[in-house]
Amino acid sequence: MEPALARHVQPEPESKGPRHSITGEADVPLALDGIVAELRLAREQWRRSQQRLQEIGGRELPSRESLSAIVEQLRGALFPMRLGPPELRQESEDFYVGHTLDTALGALLVQVGLEHVHQARLAGNIPEEGSARARSVVREFGRALPSIRTLLDSDVLAAFHGDPAARSVDEVLLCYPGVRAMIHHRIAHQLYRLGVPLLARLVAEIAHGETGIDIHPGASIGSGFFIDHGTGIVIGETAQIGRNVRLYQAVTLGAKRFATDEEGHIQKGGARHPIVEDEVVIYAGATVLGRVTIGRGSTIGGNVWITRSVPPGSRITQAHTRDDTQVDGAGI
Repeated sequence: MEPALARHVQPEPESKGPRHSITGEADVPLALDGIVAELRLAREQWRRSQQRLQEIGGRELPSRESLSAIVEQLRGALFPMRLGPPELRQESEDFYVGHTLDTALGALLVQVGLEHVHQARLAGNIPEEGSARARSVVREFGRALPSIRTLLDSDVLAAFHGDPAARSVDEVLLCYPGVRAMIHHRIAHQLYRLGVPLLARLVAEIAHGETGIDIHPGASIGSGFFIDHGTGIVIGETAQIGRNVRLYQAVTLGAKRFATDEEGHIQKGGARHPIVEDEVVIYAGATVLGRVTIGRGSTIGGNVWITRSVPPGSRITQAHTRDDTQVDGAGI
């Protein structure tokens, strides 16, 4: 006797219609061999133009995906009962933090090593695998984590005290994009200082993609920094921001102009972004360009364009708008 399954399952009849490819067209060949060959040619042309002809046998650059996972682990280690796993209990905090840091810093060591290989190749040197330099960077980064936590505590408190809509410090930490951006920035800035700028930039760009807040990891930012709303904020590499500064959405701290060499190429480096002293408030849409100084305690109004230094205690606003009423087209 045949099994019940065999009696009820019938083979599908062979299709008489046309076969369809992933392009949606019937019986259209993809010619993948040709596409692959042309892509290989494009890669080879790029590598020749960049003088990257040496075979490396493996990944040359750090991984954005790995850095994203590392930062998520570091967020949990910095704020275990708020940004750690939901099942975590307070009596297990130290165990969780220790285990998470061991995993995160071990993964970071691999990424630092990859950046050092990349830096060596750019300089025309022979890369060193598993160098003591990479271990030193990760060791110093780990030692900086307590001070990073202290700075972030000041940022959270600044957001809580500076926003009347904030009901608790927990709400600020869990919900505010400005605080998320600053967690990334405090981590990225430390990596930048330790000589791994590509890793730092990746960490910063992950936050940029998540929050719309673009802070270069080279920017120096003091304690108690509050980003209100935040979308569209841009802070350049050489910006220096003091303590207890508040920025609103769409503020730009940028460069006014870029020096070029004899061939017209932009010269790298150089102090080209603003200095914002302590206790400054800059409202939405303001643009501050060049190596200018916004003096301590100043208030910069919305949509103001500044290219000159401002003395301490200044109040800068737009020119007063006119409210002229036109009757029957008069004045038009």
